[in-house]
Amino acid sequence: MQIPDKEKVIIVGSQTIDSNLHFHYSMSELESLVSTARGNTIASLTQKQEKIHPSTYIGKGKLEELQHLEEELEPDLIIFNDELSPSQQRNLQEKLMAKVLDRPQLILDIFAQRARSKEGKLQVELAQLQYLLPRLAGQGILLSRLGGGIGTRGPGETKLESDRRHIRRRIDEIKKQLQVVVHHRERYRERRRRNRAFQIALVGYTNAGKSTLFNRLSTAQAFEENQLFATLDPLTRKLVLPIGYSAILTDTVGFIQDLPTTLIAAFRSTLEEVRDADLLLHVVDSSNPDYENHEHTVQHLLKELEMDHLPQLTVYNKSDQITQEFVPQTGEHLIMSALNDSDRQKLKQIIEKMATENMDYYQVIVPSNEGRLLSVLKNDTILREFKFLEEEQSYKCKGYVLEDHPVKAALELYGD
Repeated sequence: MQIPDKEKVIIVGSQTIDSNLHFHYSMSELESLVSTARGNTIASLTQKQEKIHPSTYIGKGKLEELQHLEEELEPDLIIFNDELSPSQQRNLQEKLMAKVLDRPQLILDIFAQRARSKEGKLQVELAQLQYLLPRLAGQGILLSRLGGGIGTRGPGETKLESDRRHIRRRIDEIKKQLQVVVHHRERYRERRRRNRAFQIALVGYTNAGKSTLFNRLSTAQAFEENQLFATLDPLTRKLVLPIGYSAILTDTVGFIQDLPTTLIAAFRSTLEEVRDADLLLHVVDSSNPDYENHEHTVQHLLKELEMDHLPQLTVYNKSDQITQEFVPQTGEHLIMSALNDSDRQKLKQIIEKMATENMDYYQVIVPSNEGRLLSVLKNDTILREFKFLEEEQSYKCKGYVLEDHPVKAALELYGD
C-alpha cells in the first residue's frame, strides 16, 4: 500500500509576556504534534508581542510576512500554537490560501487517529463537533477545500458541511451512545469492586514513558512508541507485587498543556477509571528540559478532574538520559528507568509499601476446613504470615487488607 506524502506545514507562534518562560519548548512540542499527525514542518514563524492580536492572532506586518512565506513554500496547512477564536480563524482563512488550524484542532486530529475502542472514537467525534460548531459560520470556502489529511479526520467532510441542526442532532446521538458505554463500564467496575483489589493508575504528561512502564510491569502489549499520545484508550492489566499480591494497573491517555476544554469534558468518563484508583503513579520524563511545567500541567488537570486527593508516587522516568539541571520535587518519588529491571523491582517494593500503608492490618486464626476464606486471604490480601498450628488444626494469618474488602466481615469472626 502506498504511503501518502506528508502534508507540508508552517507553524506560527506568538510569544507574549505570559508565555515567555515556556514559549520555545511549546513551539518544539507543536512541531512534535505535527509529526505525530503525520505532517512535516517546513517553516516556523514567531512574533514577540505584548498580547495576542484580537482579530488575526499576529500583527499586520507579521501576517504579510506569513503571506510571502506561504507564496514561496506552498504549504498544505498553517497551524497556530494557541486556540484561535472563531473570528480569528475566519479572518486568517480569508487572507491565507492554505488551510488554517490551531493547536486544539491538531490535538483533536491526533486523538481521532489514535482512538481504538468504540468509546474512544465517540469521545473524539463529540469533542471535534463541539469544538467546530461555533466555528462553522463563514467556513464555506474552507470546507470546500477539505479533502482528507490533518484536521479532517474523525467526523469527516460531509458531517462538517451539514447544517448546525444536523450537527447538534449528532452530538445528542453520541451523548446517548456514550451513556450506554459508561453504563456498561460501570457494571464492569462494580464487578471489580466486589472482587476488590488494590488499583493503581498511571498518569503523566504525554510521551513520559507510561506505556513502556505499563508493558514492563504487567507484561502487557500496549502500543508503545516515542510519539505524543501513543495511548488513548485506558488499558487494565494485573501487576504482581514482590509478596505475590495481585494489584490492578491502568494505563491512561497522556496529559498535555492547552488540552482542548471540550476534550477534557469528553474524556472525563474515560478517566473515570482513575477515580477508583488507590494510588496514582505520576510518570515524569526527567530527561525533558520542561519537566517541571509537565508536572504542573498534570497536577492542574488532576485538580480539574477532581483526582488530586488520591495518594501519589512520582516516578521520574528515563534516568539514563537525565540532565544536570534536574532537581526532583519534594514528596514521595523514585528516579528510575522503565527499561531497567532492578529499578522496576524497586518500584514494585515501594508500591507494596504504599499499599500496606493504605490498608488495614489483620491477625486471625482460621480453621483449616475454611478453605475458601484461606484462598481469599492468599489472593486478595497482602499476607505477611501464614503458619499452620498443628494442635488447633488452624492457620495463623497476619497481613493487610483493603478497608472496604468484602472479606473483612469474615476476618472479624476469627480475629484473635
